[in-house]
Amino acid sequence: MRVTFATEAAPGRPNEDFVAATPNAVVLLDGAGAPADSESGCAHGVAWYTQSLGSTLITALVQDDKALTEILAEAIKTVASLHDFVCDLNHPDSPSATVVVLRRTADALDYLVLADSVLVLDVLGTAEPLVVCDDREARVGAAHRAAMDALPSGSPEHTAAHRRYVEALRDHRNRDGGFWVAAVAPLAAEQALTGTLPTEKVRAAALLSDGASRLAARFHLTTWRQILDLLDDPGPAELIRRVREAEHDDPDGSRWPRAKTHDDATAALWKLS
Repeated sequence: MRVTFATEAAPGRPNEDFVAATPNAVVLLDGAGAPADSESGCAHGVAWYTQSLGSTLITALVQDDKALTEILAEAIKTVASLHDFVCDLNHPDSPSATVVVLRRTADALDYLVLADSVLVLDVLGTAEPLVVCDDREARVGAAHRAAMDALPSGSPEHTAAHRRYVEALRDHRNRDGGFWVAAVAPLAAEQALTGTLPTEKVRAAALLSDGASRLAARFHLTTWRQILDLLDDPGPAELIRRVREAEHDDPDGSRWPRAKTHDDATAALWKLS
């Protein structure tokens, strides 16, 4: 198995994404929390959360052959215990993360996707890649983002509207009928999208945080097939460069309305050989 990846923080901010690989597994997380000037109830911060959960996950994947949902649930519980009694785990803006996991066993490829990071699978015998994306947050958010999307990104008005948008989503996070992310409740792992494919049927797989997938998912400047080709050659760093180029060409979000002008961007490509 060969894995290549690149990650880049949004300009002027710490990187809250996480990516790691072993010979038989890849993990990608995209952190989320309170707006920058708000309390989160956590003394550690979002970057700490994604790094802690990601490193716990990748270690468990080396040592454990349980179902991916069980491994994720145990990792969420472990990380919660690291800042219990120190942080307010009941705070509505406690750090959280999307999760994508890919694991190769003897003859199969297991995957898990929780929240809005994306897994793209190049499956033999199919014209188009299989795109696995948990879009429940997007469906919930669609009813609340019109005011934010109508305002220029980076303006004080957009910042205020984004805060209201985040607050509106609080009531739907990790609840039935809403959307699910990794945070402090292990039961969120059971809500992940999972599947298994024969290893010999998969040419390659791409793991993308939403800051990287926006080139196809939001900007529609490439197809998912082109994303796979771009990650293969010249590589993940070029995908991120093109994302940044598009963002700089639309700084106020007039062409592509979005919550953040720039976002952390992480992309990994798995290939069998």
